[in-house]
Amino acid sequence: MFKRHPLDYAQQGLMNMSGHLKNSTLPILALTLGLGAFAANADTIRVGMQQEPTSLDPTTDATASIDSMLTMNVFESLTVVAENGEVKPNLATSWDVSEDGLTYTFQLASGVKFHDGSDFDAEDVLFSFNRAMAEDSVNPSKGIFKPIEKITAIDPQTVEIKLTNKDAFFLFNMGQGDSSIVAAETADTNNTNPIGTGPFKLDSWTRGDKLTLVKNTDYRDADAVALDKVEFRFISDAAAATAAMMAEELDAFPGFPAPELLPQFEADPRFRVNIGSTEGEVILAMNNAKPPFDNIEVRRAVSTAINREEIIEGAMYGQAVPIGSFYPPHGTAYVDLTGAYPHDTEKAKEMFTEAGVAGTTMTLRVPPFPYAMRSAEIIQAELSAAGIDAKVENVEWGFWLEEVYKKKNYDMTIIAHTSPNDMGNFARGPDYFYGYDDEKFTALWDAIRTEADPAKRDDLLKEGQQYLSDQAVHGFLFQMPLLGVFRTGVEGYWASSPVLYMPLKGVSNAG
Repeated sequence: MFKRHPLDYAQQGLMNMSGHLKNSTLPILALTLGLGAFAANADTIRVGMQQEPTSLDPTTDATASIDSMLTMNVFESLTVVAENGEVKPNLATSWDVSEDGLTYTFQLASGVKFHDGSDFDAEDVLFSFNRAMAEDSVNPSKGIFKPIEKITAIDPQTVEIKLTNKDAFFLFNMGQGDSSIVAAETADTNNTNPIGTGPFKLDSWTRGDKLTLVKNTDYRDADAVALDKVEFRFISDAAAATAAMMAEELDAFPGFPAPELLPQFEADPRFRVNIGSTEGEVILAMNNAKPPFDNIEVRRAVSTAINREEIIEGAMYGQAVPIGSFYPPHGTAYVDLTGAYPHDTEKAKEMFTEAGVAGTTMTLRVPPFPYAMRSAEIIQAELSAAGIDAKVENVEWGFWLEEVYKKKNYDMTIIAHTSPNDMGNFARGPDYFYGYDDEKFTALWDAIRTEADPAKRDDLLKEGQQYLSDQAVHGFLFQMPLLGVFRTGVEGYWASSPVLYMPLKGVSNAG
């Protein structure tokens, strides 16, 4: 999954639902043998993750699993978003906002140290933000810093940030992994040796196997941290994930990849099943910058050819809500646009013919997540029925990031965008992997993000949903659910996910 961009469900463990459903006994046996030596321990939790990150720095990589494991656990930001979506103090203990809404003055927490023992102060905030805003910045959500005109350290514990215009999402964005505060001395090596200020610090990372965090005993609120050790196990195969949970070799799988097996766990008193909501919109992305998807009629034909109900049933076993645009159904501004392009194979066939693309080959390049791979097979059949030769290419996540996300080398792909308030993706211009460049929508998004009145902002968001649907920019499929399986005794995990991260500070394990 991938965050703000794609990444998508590439989130919170759940965005990482990959599509390996081969019921091979070999990987299950290997997993059992590999994990069997670890007994349940009340001070330790063993967490299954489908997606291994390519880096451990959320400020330089768009992979959502980085946030899932490290944001608000290893790294911290000025603010933090609670499970209910409320913005709360974090490294900033308080803030004042000027009457014109353009100047924010943050009071910073005192006595905070980075994991290497160095002190945290205003200079670290300046370094982190200036780094994110720099011309050569590779921050995956660089756009959230665009409203900042100037940032000043008033004193070691006070930071003033001036904006060029009002930003309705500013405080919320300051609580994201992309806004993590890092130190100049260690920033360049955070991709493999992350140094933050959070309640946990990196113990080890064995690529292809596991990542282990240990409690930061010097954390300013260490008494509130129940766990001494968190062990993330990377298990991309759904059958292997199921076997590991059933054998109690894992304590939690917050992004469980096999929705069809949830009833099995619900019937077992050893486990607790959670079905919650996320901010992850799953889309059939089309490369708007290249033929034939630079033709709106072709995009509309694709949307007419797909059957969301069939996709949800086949890929998610009914455990998802359909969407007709890029906005979560649980949001206050949601507009149900799922009826904009009723599924009609014959009509889609006519539309493809009229657009001059009937019988052509369209490549569907998908990452190794179950929701994507399962959906791709169904969509391939649906497009074939409408007269399109859809070729599915299953690729590894690193390849997807490089070729699809960075180089835009694709026709179609399937990805879950798990970041909140991310309709702004469509205003990122032709350099973003959508290849979508529309001045009207960019102006609309500018109006959305600068509107301070919630009711007026909702009206604009409704307008944005309608515009994206009318443009058929992508095939909008479904909202990713938060499916989790937990061993009885594990408490404190969020039931729903308003952001990419999953704080472990409040998690406990009765053993």
